Amino acid sequence: MNLIEIYIQEVTRRLPEKHREDIGLELRSTIEDMLPDDYTEEDVKSALEKLGSPAMLASRYRDQPMHLIGPRYFDVYISLLKMILPIAGTVAFISMIATYFVDYTGEEAVMNILINIFAKGIWMLIEVGIQVFFWLTVTFAIIERVDKDKDNQPLTINLKSWTPNDLKDIPYIPKKKGITKCEVFGSLLWTAIWASIYFYADHLVGVYEGGGGRLDFIVPAINQEVLLSYWPAVLVVIVIEIALSLYKLLKGQWTQKIAVLNTVHEILATGLFIFIMSDSDLLRQEFVTYMADLFSMLPDQFSAWLVGGVILIFVVFSIITIVDGFRKARIR
Repeated sequence: MNLIEIYIQEVTRRLPEKHREDIGLELRSTIEDMLPDDYTEEDVKSALEKLGSPAMLASRYRDQPMHLIGPRYFDVYISLLKMILPIAGTVAFISMIATYFVDYTGEEAVMNILINIFAKGIWMLIEVGIQVFFWLTVTFAIIERVDKDKDNQPLTINLKSWTPNDLKDIPYIPKKKGITKCEVFGSLLWTAIWASIYFYADHLVGVYEGGGGRLDFIVPAINQEVLLSYWPAVLVVIVIEIALSLYKLLKGQWTQKIAVLNTVHEILATGLFIFIMSDSDLLRQEFVTYMADLFSMLPDQFSAWLVGGVILIFVVFSIITIVDGFRKARIR
């Protein structure tokens, strides 16, 4: 068994046919130069071991990487993947919610639509993730093969070689102070959910009855006309909430400025919520009567209990959010 010939065969069969003969001769000469005059099989094995795997050696002759994405671009690839995935998922999910409600005709209970939204939303997020992963991977695989630079040192997110000076631009972020992309995604998702509920409350908030494997909406709780009369102020709160979420994504950590902006947002949102909930015409009378009978209470008592309880819960959560923001901003 001629190990040298087999080795050369394994290398050249991985190369373009027009280069096989020349590279085979060159490789045979290289191996012979590595061997003593009276070499043994052990000498051949030692020489071949120094040359390495035939597949690896062939890749060097082909001047092409064996990996899909190598160390030079891998860190940039992962950083962009982590950045793009939550943004793409959020935009797609919000678009799907908006499409559902824009096309809503009133023939189907909105609660059933919500169940469908969350069921399809899970699959849609998986599909978006696969699409982002595929196209970003293809893009970087092409870049990897077009780039003829022999330097395998990892690049920074700016596609420049790393230097110690880059450390000056990277802030130290304690784990408990950081703002994750999942947290930003959750904030944007929550904004989409409560905004949808607000503008379609007369189809969403109320009494449901189950039957025949579905939920039927029988008594609406909210006067939609009252809610829509406050839409300019609500739109301002929505814009502030989205802007704050994107600012958090940009900064990546809690700061005093973010904590202050978060406080302003919570005060505005809470004040507006209390003002709207205090409107005596907000709750529909048939809903109040239905629920008062259900709990054996007077209608006025139920209204006061419901409005007061909802306001109290909202205020408590707002205070917790404000305090938690300043607590995280003070972490060193």
